Amino acid sequence: MSEVISMKDIHKSYVMGTNVLEVLKGISLTVEEGEFLAVLGPSGSGKSTLMNVIGCMDGFDSGEYYLSGDPIHEMDDEELTVIRNRCIGFIFQKYHLIPKYDVLRNVMMPLLLRGMRSDEAEDIALDRLEQLGMSDRISHRPNELSGGQQQRVAIARALVGDPKILLADEPTGALDSATGREVMELFRQLNEQGHTIVMITHDLNVASNAGRIIRIIDGELHTDG
Repeated sequence: MSEVISMKDIHKSYVMGTNVLEVLKGISLTVEEGEFLAVLGPSGSGKSTLMNVIGCMDGFDSGEYYLSGDPIHEMDDEELTVIRNRCIGFIFQKYHLIPKYDVLRNVMMPLLLRGMRSDEAEDIALDRLEQLGMSDRISHRPNELSGGQQQRVAIARALVGDPKILLADEPTGALDSATGREVMELFRQLNEQGHTIVMITHDLNVASNAGRIIRIIDGELHTDG
């Protein structure tokens, strides 16, 4: 197995007026290819900041971060944008679908942003939507779908670019418990197919679906095993 994520002594602080708030306090983390990792922590623990750092959406003050061997800590904003689009599939609590686009167009968007031809992007998007049981909803807009259907579309969009990792932020947070269980079953299936998943959650029941759980408490990591 190769390392997809390797973080060494990551520190991140925010300046708030005259105060400095240290949010990540020397985070070291390794995620292997094909692993399903849950990062569990309460509100204010630093888990959202850690997610933003893993997802190359936020910088950090010191430390080293390698994503599939690429030195994230040495990259500029333009390079990080390329990494985000090509290497990371994002799945959010609130789905972040584009309201004016139908399901198919939403799933095609990451490929179109890469410059892929529309017909090629459409073929790949249709395959992913069929895989996730949404091929009969391709012409619907997000507001015509249930929460669970919207999350399936969001997962299809995350998968369409064949990312190195799926990064999920509270993926069941906006769903009822039954739909949440369906989505977590889908995550387990994706992991069994070889997808590397890092999931951020405050819910131990959700975290228990992962192969490994680590806790983040006051900006420091603690291993559950």
